[in-house]
Amino acid sequence: MSRPDSARSRTHHDAPRMIESLLLTTVRIVTFDRLRQLTNASGFFFEHDQRLFLVTSGHVLFDKPARHFPDRIELELHNNPDNLAESTGFSIPLYRDGQSLWRQGFDAAGGIDVAVVEIDRGALPATTVYRAFTSAHLPGSLDHVEIGTSLLIVGFPLGFHDTWHHMPVVRQAVVASSFGLRFQGEGYFLTDARTHRGTSGAPVVMRVANPPPSYGDLPWMLLGVHSARLDVGTRDLQLDEALGLNCAWYPDILLTLVMS
Repeated sequence: MSRPDSARSRTHHDAPRMIESLLLTTVRIVTFDRLRQLTNASGFFFEHDQRLFLVTSGHVLFDKPARHFPDRIELELHNNPDNLAESTGFSIPLYRDGQSLWRQGFDAAGGIDVAVVEIDRGALPATTVYRAFTSAHLPGSLDHVEIGTSLLIVGFPLGFHDTWHHMPVVRQAVVASSFGLRFQGEGYFLTDARTHRGTSGAPVVMRVANPPPSYGDLPWMLLGVHSARLDVGTRDLQLDEALGLNCAWYPDILLTLVMS
């Protein structure tokens, strides 16, 4: 259920101007099995048709090989537009009556490591401060992203963040494989950045110099969803350094997930 438009507009636009809007798109996720805390991760907000979703990596919500089966997640939300040092926890169940409340994508190559869960706007505190990407922020067929393009990955590596203001941190990255091609047949491209556990689900974004009005006050193109570091199985752990490359899943799957 959505709050009235006036309330939704107030929470979405009245953040202090000195805070960069990009930092308000991303939240820290803590996964739980009942009362037992499991892991930290990252996620970000995406709006479509006046509905609000949390986007993260699929393995954050369900990871059979790792025996990771949370039944709920908790977000840390800003709840005072005049004081971003104030926050509140917001719990989201992952199952109801034995059925998952989150959606994950699949294609011909198998699972896509991107998942969404809808957020009930009516359950949010009336003063919640956030920003959300929309379909306008997704790359279009005419958008050309060159290899080596500078990117940012916004998240919570190892759960680390500004604990006073509850803000994420960013890592600088570049596009490390041909953007638009499916690397090794999978639905992702590569980035070159130093990342850690806890960054899974973070948005991978590119600054847009002259954004169209549809971008609002969020001048960033959403190029991908960070999933995990990529390594070579034949690497000698003593002689060879890690590649330092990461998988970023293409975000076009989001429209499929939020409309399904």
